[in-house]
Amino acid sequence: MGTGKRGLLTAAVTVVCAVTVLAVPGTAFAAPTPPPSPGASPGVSVPADKDLEAVREKLDKLYRAAAVATDAYNAAEEKAEQQSAEIVRLAKKIVKGRERLDELRARAGAAAAAQYRGGGLPPEAHLVLSDDPQDFLDGAGRVRQGQHATNGLLGEMTRTQQDLEQYARDADAQWKKLKAGREAKAEAQKRIEQRIKAAEKVESELEKEEKERLARLEQQAADEAQSTWLSSGILDDINGEATEQGKKAVAYATAQIGKPYQWGAEGPKTYDCSGLTSQAWTAAGQGVPRTSQAQWKQLERVDIRAMRPGDLVIYFDDASHVGMYVGDGVIVHAPRPGRAVTLAGAGSMPILGVVRPDPGTGAGDAADAGAN
Repeated sequence: MGTGKRGLLTAAVTVVCAVTVLAVPGTAFAAPTPPPSPGASPGVSVPADKDLEAVREKLDKLYRAAAVATDAYNAAEEKAEQQSAEIVRLAKKIVKGRERLDELRARAGAAAAAQYRGGGLPPEAHLVLSDDPQDFLDGAGRVRQGQHATNGLLGEMTRTQQDLEQYARDADAQWKKLKAGREAKAEAQKRIEQRIKAAEKVESELEKEEKERLARLEQQAADEAQSTWLSSGILDDINGEATEQGKKAVAYATAQIGKPYQWGAEGPKTYDCSGLTSQAWTAAGQGVPRTSQAQWKQLERVDIRAMRPGDLVIYFDDASHVGMYVGDGVIVHAPRPGRAVTLAGAGSMPILGVVRPDPGTGAGDAADAGAN
């Protein structure tokens, strides 16, 4: 890999190596050999690894289900914010519309009063009573102008009233959507808490030595997946250079290493997976969708062999997890409850695809622009 990419990772890898075991960048993560249990003896029975593997798979399903529910929660929260903003916007338009309508009514009332003071006589009567026909003609012209103005005033009043009624209907519709969104958010929160509680119960029933072995099994599964991914020689093709924005996003994300995962969190102290990636790109000056599923649907997709640092790697068939590629076959991500933001092999989980928050920019763009 190029020295530029390795330089980009130096700070992040230095931090993580203090708390986890990583292989040389560009190779599979090494799984440590399980040491003998310090508390085990020939007369003590401990679950076989195949039993712990079943536990690992159960935990994985529970946390995956929690991740899906978290995406639903985040999406509902984002929609609620948008709907609340729309209701506020409509309320302001209603207030302005009412003020305008009051003004128009006052003008209409003044015009009616003026007509009353004029006696309400028809033009023919004014002609008969007038000593000077020219004065009558001048007056008739002013009357016609006044009639046009009055008609225009009445027309604007009608339109303003119709606008107010439409704003009220729109606000009511947005309010119903907001209410439904809040209910969906509450339901998603309930599902999240149920899944996490179930997973924590499973883990709480394990002894310390079993938890340590379970952690090694989890790491081994991730390492095997990463090794398989790398064995295809894919890193020989992945050599994209980060853009300036991509470098900023990577710098932000890697600076969060060690901070705890918390569902629905967007920092600065805790994150969920998409909270980390969305905030990293926001810090880089590029807004992206809040959830991993929305990131997959809305951002530009790129071939995995063309990915570059800063791109987002979407995982699992339901796009329920996301990490940020930092180079050398490595991502930074917020894994799940009970874990912290960390580095991991990009191929350690099933990859759905790669999306790019800053399409249309490349390492050579700035140079090309300067040459023109």
